[in-house]
Amino acid sequence: MSLPGASELFGGAAPKQTRPEKRTTTDGPSTVRSSTTVVDDRKSSGRIRHDTKITVYVTEEELLGLEQTRLALRAEHGLTADRGRIVREAIDVLLADFVDHGPDSVLVRRLKASE
Repeated sequence: MSLPGASELFGGAAPKQTRPEKRTTTDGPSTVRSSTTVVDDRKSSGRIRHDTKITVYVTEEELLGLEQTRLALRAEHGLTADRGRIVREAIDVLLADFVDHGPDSVLVRRLKASE
């Protein structure tokens, strides 16, 4: 006695598993400078497939703070964001502040304070 195979049970071969289609965006960073003001229309890349990776080491306290922020965003604001998205948004905000305020930016002040 032989048992039917998967193709007989399910009416054909199983669908081929493919990776999600790679998305691209035209919303890359761009800065427009005039003689009196700096307009930064940059925004974080959001939920797209990212091709470049960096490794960042954080303390347990920093990781816990990041996770608590993620949960608070969901519980208090109805926003779902993974840790990577939160980090990309934070980077974008910090870089925009640096472009806008240069030597008076949060980044410069914090780096000077940690020397």
